[in-house]
Amino acid sequence: MIRVLSLAAALVAGNTAAQDQVVSGPGAMLRGLDKVNGQTVDVELASGETAQVFGLDVALGDCRYPADNPTGDAFAFLTIWEQGAQQALFDGWMIAAAPALNALDHNRYDVWVIRCITPSAD
Repeated sequence: MIRVLSLAAALVAGNTAAQDQVVSGPGAMLRGLDKVNGQTVDVELASGETAQVFGLDVALGDCRYPADNPTGDAFAFLTIWEQGAQQALFDGWMIAAAPALNALDHNRYDVWVIRCITPSAD
């Protein structure tokens, strides 16, 4: 019994350590959707930058990805509000592989993370 508990604790600790090793990318690739006409647009955004995506302003705080897998699952901190409005519609982390876990709730527009921009290997 003690061996099983020790093994379980080691596995949980190992998974937690692997999950903590992330790298912040210099930016992110986002996709916007206008649900009324079906138009999509891809936007490359640098960290700390704000861009217009249809009728929304989108600010990227940070984009992180697994250190050992740059093409792996990205997650980005976004703040999204309607143009000219003060109150944010979305303010939090969005996960590229599962945007519905913490999604923008807007009747016309949708925005989600595609991937982090990774530094070029020069």
